[in-house]
Amino acid sequence: MTLRTKVLLLVFVAGVASLGALFAQAQQKPAIAYPTNYRKWTHVKTMVIWGKENKYFDKFGGLHNVYANDIAWPSLRQGRAYADGSMFAFELFDIRTFQGAIEARARKSLWVMKKNAKLYPDTGGWGFEVFQGYEVKGSLKDMKQCFSCHAPQKPRDYVNSDYMQ
Repeated sequence: MTLRTKVLLLVFVAGVASLGALFAQAQQKPAIAYPTNYRKWTHVKTMVIWGKENKYFDKFGGLHNVYANDIAWPSLRQGRAYADGSMFAFELFDIRTFQGAIEARARKSLWVMKKNAKLYPDTGGWGFEVFQGYEVKGSLKDMKQCFSCHAPQKPRDYVNSDYMQ
């Protein structure tokens, strides 16, 4: 075997090993299942982003409904850290104005966050998933995309929603 062949073989083996490691890391993202009963959770708030004056309009323009499961709800009310198993669902609908009213139209997406400190240490203990439209299969490629917006809320355990009496 020539030196050139050995070098090419070594480069090929290293490349395959690197691809295998990357594939294994991508597969380690524990999937968050579609929460079929989220509308039975506690409704936290509703909000509408309707104009470009809001910096989130392009990504989150529309009607928002936020729900917290039974594990998250007491922590939200009391302003304390969330226990593992806490979940939030953020439902985003397209909107239209009609005869002086704002109406919800088709669902754009459902954004879910679930607390599990062991599974998601790189994102503050929270896992994230996005379900497009009415799909039940998640579409998020990198949880850090979501976490970058939640990171400024570290003092509130990375949760953007407030308790409203």
